[in-house]
Parts: sequence; C-alpha cells; structure tokens
Amino acid sequence: MLKAVGFYKGSQLQDVSVEKPKATGRNLVVSVQAVSVNPVDTKQFKAGTEDEKHPRILGYDASGIVEEVGEEVTLFMPGDHVYYAGDVTKAGTNSEYHLVDERIVGQKPASLSFGEAAAMPLTTITAYEGLFDRLNVSKDVEDNKGKQLLIVGSAGGVGSVAIQLAKKSWLKCDCHSLSYENVRMGEASWCRCCH
Repeated sequence: MLKAVGFYKGSQLQDVSVEKPKATGRNLVVSVQAVSVNPVDTKQFKAGTEDEKHPRILGYDASGIVEEVGEEVTLFMPGDHVYYAGDVTKAGTNSEYHLVDERIVGQKPASLSFGEAAAMPLTTITAYEGLFDRLNVSKDVEDNKGKQLLIVGSAGGVGSVAIQLAKKSWLKCDCHSLSYENVRMGEASWCRCCH
C-alpha cells in the first residue's frame, strides 16, 4: 500500500492508502517527487465521486523518477527524471507512485528542480495551445516581426508562460495583470515587453 491524498463520496480531502500501480503496456510507474495544484483540481473535487469504497485521487502535474516500465515502453527507462500533466482517466498524481502513459511524459530539464518542473506542464501546454493552436501564431519568427499580442492575466501561470513563448516568437506583447490591490487602488498594472 502507498500513501495518497484523495476523497470518497461525500468526504473532504484526506490521507488514504491505495495499491501501488503496476506498469503494463506503454505505462510508467513514477516515484512522484513533486506535484502542483491547478484550478482543474478544484473543479474535479467539486465534481465529486460516487465511490464510497475507493478514493478518488486528484492531481495532474507531477515530476518524478521512473521506477518501472511496461513491456511496450520505448521512450524511458527506470531512473529517468520526468515531468508531465496526467490523464483524467487514471488516478491523479497526489500519491507516492503514479501510473502514466509514456506518450504524455517528457524528460525533466536538468536545469529545473523537481518542484519547478512539476509547476510547468499544464500551464505550458495551455499557453502553447492557446498561442499556436488557437490563435495560429506562426512559429516562424520572420512572420511575427512587427505583430502585437495582448495578454490579459499575464501574472498568472499561463500568462507568464505565454509571455515567454510570445517573446521567443518575436511578438511584441502588451501584458495586463489586474490584482485585488490594483482594483482597490483604482489602477491597473500594465507592462510592455518588446524586442
């Protein structure tokens, strides 16, 4: 049995014990070193569970060390340091060990601690998809020279990553971050990052 944080039907979050997962197919068992909390975690908690016998484990973003690999795994081996945003169809990352498909996992950058790496996946995916998949920002810097982008909420996780991606793509960014303190003082905070 391993330790995790989860909840049952009608309960609050609590420490629970669950079976350690086994790696099969393209799955990895990761010894979780760090996790981060995202708004999606609170939404999943509010959605609840109907299960009174098995806890629902929350958590998406994690970083850790591959402990075991399934028989079809080709991308990783035990001992690899990894990070990823998990999968809603499996138990969450708020546990000592986590089962995850290798196809949604990346090698943890050596320059990042486990905590820093765990803070990146969901915010980075959201910012990247927002810029390049939804807004169709060109990945060719020559196409972007002279273009501008307004990023509202730039002080948050997604906004701060979007600024870095936009700057790397040679977009001029007008960034807006409105905090409670700014509202109370009757002012907004603006920044401009240009090349």
